[in-house]
Amino acid sequence: MGIIRFQKCYSYSMDKINDVLTKLNDLMYTYLLLILLVGVGLYFTIVTKGVQFRLLREGIRCMLEPSKTGRDGKKRVSSFQALMISTASRVGTGNIAGIATAIAAGGPGSVFWMWLMALIGGASAFAESTLAQVYKVREGGAFRGGPSYYMERGLGRRWMGVLFSVLLILCFAYGFNSLQAYNISSALEYYIEDYSNTGYPILLGLALAAAMGLVIRGGVHRIGFITSVLVPVMALLYILMGLVTVALNMAELPHLLAVIIRDAFDLRAMAGGFAGNAVVIGIKRGLFSNEAGMGSAPNASASADVQHPVKQGLVQVISVFIDTLFICSSTAMMLLMSDIEGKTGALDGIPYVQAAISKNVGPWGIHFITFSIFSFAFSSLIGNYYYAESNFLFIKNSRRGLTLFRMTCLAAVFLGTQADFALVWNLADITMGFMAIVNIIAIFLLRKIVLRVLDHYEKRRKEQKPVVFCEDDIKVAGTVWNREEKGC
Repeated sequence: MGIIRFQKCYSYSMDKINDVLTKLNDLMYTYLLLILLVGVGLYFTIVTKGVQFRLLREGIRCMLEPSKTGRDGKKRVSSFQALMISTASRVGTGNIAGIATAIAAGGPGSVFWMWLMALIGGASAFAESTLAQVYKVREGGAFRGGPSYYMERGLGRRWMGVLFSVLLILCFAYGFNSLQAYNISSALEYYIEDYSNTGYPILLGLALAAAMGLVIRGGVHRIGFITSVLVPVMALLYILMGLVTVALNMAELPHLLAVIIRDAFDLRAMAGGFAGNAVVIGIKRGLFSNEAGMGSAPNASASADVQHPVKQGLVQVISVFIDTLFICSSTAMMLLMSDIEGKTGALDGIPYVQAAISKNVGPWGIHFITFSIFSFAFSSLIGNYYYAESNFLFIKNSRRGLTLFRMTCLAAVFLGTQADFALVWNLADITMGFMAIVNIIAIFLLRKIVLRVLDHYEKRRKEQKPVVFCEDDIKVAGTVWNREEKGC
């Protein structure tokens, strides 16, 4: 009885908070972020001459470069491992529950806007991850960096870096990780009758917090190893399921693509506000899923030991495309080919995906989705935590403080299994939005550095010289790219 009373009291309080968050959420995404995200993405696409498309093959080559061994004899984080840490955060339940929510609320047209955000956002992802490499720092045997570091070292504004770090911690450690925990919990509703009114959410929360605690004790190397194994396997299996769904419904594919395009630009619906809804929801869910321009992936990008910053910038473009164009599209195909209509508040999120996959391939598909949710969400939990820890240490490098911080992160995972669906989405959206605004301003102010570094990289390749970067090449002092370190 005590557990049930606690859950009812907790739910009532969350409803009141959610009303306030919903109003702020709508205001932010309807105007400000829409302009900033699309504008900056288009700007970097134009000034880099479409770097996300033009050098895509080069990015794949950089991704496959082996890891290096440092002077201390330990393996450095490779481009591939940094890619997997960032992809672990990107490829989470947003690729499943987020797409289901977008289609249920915004219709098939929202899928088009998610695709467009990935294509445009690839340029923003390149810019932010390249800057993270330029301004990274060495701590012990590893590199650390991200937006906070290029705000402090590139712009000379530590206050801006601290602000970004606080927003990222609120977003990833408390917002996104609560959301991942919630989606794991909601996946069990299919198996347990009246699940939310039992004690199972509390038991699940304790188990998730314990498992996450074991992983994060091992630091970045353990996180990098686990994500480099778990993420590729699960991503390939999930994409394969999407391909199977398409193959079983191949005759419907041309019509389905036509519906997506038609609904994205439906003028009659626009007059009634629906197409605008599809645009806004598609962009929100696209940003939540691929995180391009948001300032999260640069935290992982900075950890890679590469010979030139542009290499990791190109690798992160691949992560954006994997996330949205492949994995999110797999979810969209599963949903739209099922002929099951999603309904906000009635059939959205995980239950919508489970119902659709059951219609497509049979009841066994539900178990596959449940397994995918657990795998994607858990990899996201530890990837998100890595981002949060890096930014906590930027604010205050305290071992005792870090221990306390870890405890609060585990508490957020526990509480997420008890949370309300609308509340966790709103909290994640709002903190993500503020983060993105600060980061977009920073990368735009540092745009000349991005272009100089890219120009240097392409000039070295064209002249067939070793592609090695040094701080003197673009007159940026006080970085790890000194001549002695890199053998310039």
